[in-house]
Amino acid sequence: MRFAFRLLTAAFALAAVSSAAQAAEMKELIVAEPVHNTAYLPLYIAIDKGYFEAEGLKVKVLTVEGGSAHTNAVLTGQAFAFIGGPEHDAFAKLKGAELRSVVNIVDRGNNYLVAATGKGPTDKDYVAYFKGKTFTTSQFGGTPNSIIRYLMGKWGLDVKKDMTLIETTTPGILAAVKQGQAQGGITSEPFLTQGVRQKIWEEPFYNVPKEMGPYAYSTLNIQLASIQKDPETVKGFVRAVIKALRLTHAHPEEAVQVAQKEFPTMAPDDLKATLDRCFADDMWSHDGMVSEQSWATAQSVVRAADILKADVAYDAIIDMQFVKAVLASN
Repeated sequence: MRFAFRLLTAAFALAAVSSAAQAAEMKELIVAEPVHNTAYLPLYIAIDKGYFEAEGLKVKVLTVEGGSAHTNAVLTGQAFAFIGGPEHDAFAKLKGAELRSVVNIVDRGNNYLVAATGKGPTDKDYVAYFKGKTFTTSQFGGTPNSIIRYLMGKWGLDVKKDMTLIETTTPGILAAVKQGQAQGGITSEPFLTQGVRQKIWEEPFYNVPKEMGPYAYSTLNIQLASIQKDPETVKGFVRAVIKALRLTHAHPEEAVQVAQKEFPTMAPDDLKATLDRCFADDMWSHDGMVSEQSWATAQSVVRAADILKADVAYDAIIDMQFVKAVLASN
């Protein structure tokens, strides 16, 4: 009996040593995000389900708000990757830095045009509708701001002459419409649903995900040096994200459970509505690929907004070799 106890004790000790050794071998990586957002759910799923750990990676998400702080975190080596549009890679490229998008997360423009209750367009004559209107959006440089500038240009409108733009924070968009300072705005979940339920605005009259199609909106981006020096880590990182994307689409009920843990203070009804809309609008990539079409759309938006000052080729900022290798092996 005493001998058996000693064997059991030894087994536990060996297991503890083995576990500690595995933990020591884990490579710690930080992913910088500009905001903690339901749109990034597949990334959180990869962490929650242990997909990164299965690749020998311990991934932590760090929220760094403010402009290009998430990009700078990678450029300065404080983070391995950041989540954001590949236009940030393009901005860096024009300044001499080398970043690459290695896997896709959000493949649609996560924004919607809404009008104050009773003040929406009665048809799709957007030229007539927007003339003389005051609309609210994010600060200049933010993607919602760029999208509305792109759309106005597409419809032949001048944002400086034909309408007025109030540029504010994300919560400020809802407040501006509620207070009557603007007749509408461009927003995203969960503020979209909150505004509808509070009768501040109506359901979107322009659905960017459906109307604009594939759009490289939020990719995971790393330094080119990381690809050159440690391709195996990059491949494992990408493989874990692809597993999470597949689970998101194949088992949405499990995705919802992870979302509930990530956003415990969000009203359950708001969270459900947010996720339902994401699934309905096919927000998340299915396979991690960033298509040339999706970058062409994203680039058109930032070029029209005059944020990106020159065209940047797809291959100069997007590297799909790891996604293709993972897909080929599965």
